Amino acid sequence: MEKSYVEQVYEVTRLIPYGRVSSYGAIANYLSLGSARMVGWALNKSFSSGKAVPAHRVVNRKGELSGSGHFPTPTMMQELLEQEGVAIEHHRVVNFKELHWNPSEEL
Repeated sequence: MEKSYVEQVYEVTRLIPYGRVSSYGAIANYLSLGSARMVGWALNKSFSSGKAVPAHRVVNRKGELSGSGHFPTPTMMQELLEQEGVAIEHHRVVNFKELHWNPSEEL
């Protein structure tokens, strides 16, 4: 049985290494389906899915925590990233280029 787009997004998101981040666009490009916005939509649904998906590791193309408003609390995304050693300043990942995990290059 073919996996749904949402399941494919979850699968790739689970591969992001601890302490690293990816972007909505990088995941969308890797899957060759949909857009960065569709990846965000899929990850937004992950909270109610009951499935373990590290959605906090996915940020926008500038390294900004643009999805933080969809977490149970406004600071949860930042807190989860900081627990993994990812530094955040002004709602943005410090050293984003060094920490960015691109599935098209890494897988």
